[in-house]
Amino acid sequence: MRRNSVNILVFGLWVMVVMPLEIKGQSQTSKTIVTRSPSVVNVGALFAVNSVIGRSAKPAVAAAIDDVNSSPTVLTETRLNLISYDTNCSGFLGTIEALQLMEKDVVAMIGPQSSVIAHLISHIVNELHVPLLSFGATDPTLSGHQHPYFVRTTQSDYYQMSAITDFVLNFEWKEVVAIFVDDDNGRNGILALGEVLAKKRAKISYKAGITPGASHSDITELLVKINMMESRVYVVHVNPDSGLEIFALAKKLGMVTGGYVWITTDWLLAVLDSSEVLDPKTMDAIQGVISLRQHTPNSDIKKSFTTKWKSIKEKQTSSFNSYALNAYDSVWLLAHALDKFFKSGGSITFSNDSKLGHITNGSKLQFSALRIFNEGTQLLQTILATTFAGLSGNVKFDQDKKLMHPAYDIVNIGGTGLRTVGYWSNHSGLSTSAPESSSYAKHLNNSSNDQCLYSVIWPGGMSKRPRGWVYPNNGKPFRVAVPYGYSYKEVVTKDKSQKGVRGYCIDVFEAAVNLLPYPVTPEYILYGDGQRNPSYSDLVRDVAENKYDAAVGDITIITNRTRIADFTQPYLESGLVIVVPLNKSKPKSWAFLRPFTVEMWLVSGGFFLFIGFVVWFLEHRSNEEFRGPPLGQIVTVLWFSFSTMFFSHREKILSTLARFVLILWLFVVLIITSSYTASLTSILTVQQLTSTIEGIDSLISSNDPIGVQEGTFSHNYLIQELNIPESRIVPLRDEVEYLNALHLGPEGGGVAAIVDELPYVELFMRYSKCEFRIVGQEFTKSGWGFAFPRDSPLAIDLSTAILQLSENGDLQRIHDKWLSTTLCSQTSILEGKSLTLDNFWGLFLVCGITCFISICIFFCRMFCAYRRYTPDEEAARGIVEPDSATCTRWFFGAISFKDVIEFYDKKEEVIKQKLRRNTRQVIRDSET
Repeated sequence: MRRNSVNILVFGLWVMVVMPLEIKGQSQTSKTIVTRSPSVVNVGALFAVNSVIGRSAKPAVAAAIDDVNSSPTVLTETRLNLISYDTNCSGFLGTIEALQLMEKDVVAMIGPQSSVIAHLISHIVNELHVPLLSFGATDPTLSGHQHPYFVRTTQSDYYQMSAITDFVLNFEWKEVVAIFVDDDNGRNGILALGEVLAKKRAKISYKAGITPGASHSDITELLVKINMMESRVYVVHVNPDSGLEIFALAKKLGMVTGGYVWITTDWLLAVLDSSEVLDPKTMDAIQGVISLRQHTPNSDIKKSFTTKWKSIKEKQTSSFNSYALNAYDSVWLLAHALDKFFKSGGSITFSNDSKLGHITNGSKLQFSALRIFNEGTQLLQTILATTFAGLSGNVKFDQDKKLMHPAYDIVNIGGTGLRTVGYWSNHSGLSTSAPESSSYAKHLNNSSNDQCLYSVIWPGGMSKRPRGWVYPNNGKPFRVAVPYGYSYKEVVTKDKSQKGVRGYCIDVFEAAVNLLPYPVTPEYILYGDGQRNPSYSDLVRDVAENKYDAAVGDITIITNRTRIADFTQPYLESGLVIVVPLNKSKPKSWAFLRPFTVEMWLVSGGFFLFIGFVVWFLEHRSNEEFRGPPLGQIVTVLWFSFSTMFFSHREKILSTLARFVLILWLFVVLIITSSYTASLTSILTVQQLTSTIEGIDSLISSNDPIGVQEGTFSHNYLIQELNIPESRIVPLRDEVEYLNALHLGPEGGGVAAIVDELPYVELFMRYSKCEFRIVGQEFTKSGWGFAFPRDSPLAIDLSTAILQLSENGDLQRIHDKWLSTTLCSQTSILEGKSLTLDNFWGLFLVCGITCFISICIFFCRMFCAYRRYTPDEEAARGIVEPDSATCTRWFFGAISFKDVIEFYDKKEEVIKQKLRRNTRQVIRDSET
């Protein structure tokens, strides 16, 4: 619609406004004027002479024309003739003057500085094929694709808004208020700012448009309005000629003090750079303001131009701004392009536009003077392909007809001067290094090392980063939605007090709000009817849609909710757990036998007897306590065997091997008795599960119904995450329904288990007096938090307050006040099992092997002694063998089992005495 309006306006101006031309009686048929390497080429220029930009740009263009005409290397045979008009910041006059320039056969136009005028005359130059080189039209919607002959020789506001966005996010602000002049340039610039902010999860909270030519009272009213809003970060995008009025009025309203952030586009520095001496009142009103300036490197030609500026007589300012550099480079860009154009054999010709022929019939307006520049397309391509080093840096266009390598200085205004705190470029982001010092081949890097700035002095002389927002003092209540359900009144519920609500969550929220550095007065609004638990996901969705300013309650922070809303730091840890019913075991007369299985009892008893026999066997020959009549020895063995169970055996052990066996056996007995005691204790105190559900795995695999709290996320979690059929899920409202459902069980129409968050379960345990138990572990990790709309700064400040409550112990005190629970023992919640032989076979194996080895050693020693023992008949013959032979002869000689038994039954001391007598007798016989 806007484009059609522009076309109609331009067409109307052609019909009604073109200056009448004197009819010279010439034929109006198509006539072509051919000129090759002309001595003079007309160049048009449009300025708003009495403006901040115009006062710098016009002398710069004139100086550039003089420099080109005097250059020995560029256009040596051609002189540029500048024809300029003053648009007086009027789109109407600018369009008329553009038509007048077309009448004079200009090959290109420099300007205009206004984006509004550039929109209008772009249609004219497109029709007549005249390149338009604009040094001041920064409107991002002015596209070289829509207007082919429009060439922007400055940077688009899109890059300027990108720089502002990076600056805002560098200080972690998420919302800004945009103050702009309500024309095409202002609206489109702020639209670009909103797009860039949205890409990085920030936004414009309010757009404050100022009507062009607005009065002081109108501006004051607008400033008062935005001062009552939440955001304290203001981005000002207005005209240089009227922008300072905003700061003068903001100063009177106390809005340029501590806590405020003012960021301007490059219009402010265009004003300040044009003035050599800054007005003290003006500087006082803009203290701490951040402004941008198109970056231009400090080159030798720039220094030379600065020196030359002082000698220009027609200038109206003592200094110049960056737009003067762009205007100067625009002339040289055209000069280099024309030089290439002529050297390549190009010529300048114009021809009548056939589309205008029928308009002149019956009209006094002579449109035949508006002729098409035949070589305009060729000259345009030459301009876009031209590259040179200008005052503003390297001038080069990309494929989209935009100047490459956009960059800006970030300037902090403080004291009586300006201070550059950093730079921004589209390849390195924010940095303290000048853009030309880094490689343009480097891709955009958002690392914290590259995105840094020097310290900033903010309004009010503050060096600390402003918070960027305040609680709005606009009289609107802070609407807090509170879930009003049927269950767990301790958490949050309706109350008859002035607040209207009470509970654990309310006390935590109130305590956190009291720690904020600004006042917040919440208005609590009940969410739900109290008869059923409301849907917490719907509550969070309503907060995200700004139906409420916050939601306070037992709201679990889960992934799906964090995608649409912001949450504070969790003030209570939570997670899903499983609750099942239990039965206490009844006393049993033979419970003392249950710790061991039958097999374990038999093996243990057998080993007691076996160890008694082994010790008796090893001690019988040398220990009087293990000798005597057979019946007495049997009693001794039995007594000794079972007395070791209580470590109460009285018999003295003499044999080394028997001691070794006994020590190992006592260790085994210690392990067995300790295990028996522990198992028996467990069996006597056990509480048995009446449900087959023992954890998350058995919960999923079973087919029993599962109870969940109505309205909570656990319903969807079981279905969507654990793939449990919805038919198994039974919504329950409160503790009473929990209790009844668990008592009834699956067979009685109840549930086999309850799945709920741990804080609710702890309250339920207190209500049921520990009649039920938690099985397994928490299988989710989450917490409760307060919900806020996306990018709400209150969420950050309240998170800090919650951490402070946690550190000073207030959070725990509030928890103990409302949610103190009866500690229910979670031990012995599974039925005790009897210990089997598998638990001890290793001990029995080691003990058995030890006994076997000890017996083998004993037998070896006994047989050696038996062979050394000499009967009477052998002694009579004087046959005494050496010890080595005696120890090995039993392998080959016949051994009488009866003799061995008799030998074993003899006391070891008797045998030793007999051997000693035999040895002496042999010695005496050998002497005789």
